[in-house]
Amino acid sequence: MGSKKYNSVMLIDDNEIDNLINQKMIEAVNISENIYTHTGAKSAIEFLRNLEKVKGVADEVLPDVIFLDIDMPLMDGFQFLDEFLKLEQSTQSKCRIVMLTSSINPQDVSKSKKYTCVKKYVNKPLTQNTLETLDV
Repeated sequence: MGSKKYNSVMLIDDNEIDNLINQKMIEAVNISENIYTHTGAKSAIEFLRNLEKVKGVADEVLPDVIFLDIDMPLMDGFQFLDEFLKLEQSTQSKCRIVMLTSSINPQDVSKSKKYTCVKKYVNKPLTQNTLETLDV
């Protein structure tokens, strides 16, 4: 298939079942060796911050693609993006963000377009076709 290969991807979604389904889909399409899952945006941003502190490891371990849910408790997807923009430039350029959401709110789509780090807006669930044509 013509699907792009990524070293690692990250799923950020407060719904564990969605994370599991999306993880299985990523494994089935085989676009990534490593899949990190976080059920909260706060833990995901902490994970990225901690990686930045470990010099030499970040390039190998940072996810190439982050699938980010919008509607989450404590810290939603947009709050995550605001924190993500405070990370080092090298981290921001390595991690490409795909908004993965069940939201059909047009305001969410237009708001996500204001973030240059967001490369795509995809509706849940992840499908084989979405992953095979991802190319971010």
